[in-house]
Amino acid sequence: MQLFFNNPLTDFFNLLYPRLCPACNQLLKHGEKELCIRCAFDLPYTDFHLYPDNPLAKQFWGRVPLHAAMALLYFSKGGRTQNLIHQLKYKDQPEIGLLLGRSIGSRLMQSDSYTGIDVLLPVPLHPRRERKRGYNQSDYIARGISEVMNIPVNKKILFRNTATVTQTKKDRYQRFENLQHAFIVKQPAAIFHKHVLLVDDVITTGATLEACAQAIQRCQPLKISLAAAAYTL
Repeated sequence: MQLFFNNPLTDFFNLLYPRLCPACNQLLKHGEKELCIRCAFDLPYTDFHLYPDNPLAKQFWGRVPLHAAMALLYFSKGGRTQNLIHQLKYKDQPEIGLLLGRSIGSRLMQSDSYTGIDVLLPVPLHPRRERKRGYNQSDYIARGISEVMNIPVNKKILFRNTATVTQTKKDRYQRFENLQHAFIVKQPAAIFHKHVLLVDDVITTGATLEACAQAIQRCQPLKISLAAAAYTL
């Protein structure tokens, strides 16, 4: 597990520019870096990586053939995970994605299901949305996983070619219909007979990942697994 501490030289700057824990919004204390100690050890971790038939994996049964599925944290409205994801996506803090990805990577290394992964594919944003945000949050999560597991991230394989309308008020079927033709694979040979790990930020109905996995499946990969930062209760 990654630890979240500063070196002493940063303490002076913290006096001038107080930093808050992005999960609980409390002032970071001496020695704390990205998260406070309480949140670093007491976030709502799922431990899905330890169980092949976890609730997230079951959510995709009969929808798309997945080898393994995990999410790092439970997501609930108003909770600390929501705070983290909000800071990552809307407050220009991509470093939180690296933090979450490193934690995911550490856990995946505890599971035999995630051995032999060949490439990490972050779920893409539409180029217009990525330009507006300045980055793809899933890409940063994938980079964090890559740092720990030494598996390459490839952003040139899976693309989003359709800018879909908001998914917030749609049910699972409506979300999938909205996304059915939104993703394309531009380098099929790069994933042929490979173990692919799809990386996303938050999973709700799973429609986005289902659409991504179906596009990938047409290229005959060896296995498709997925990992996300959070799973909505």
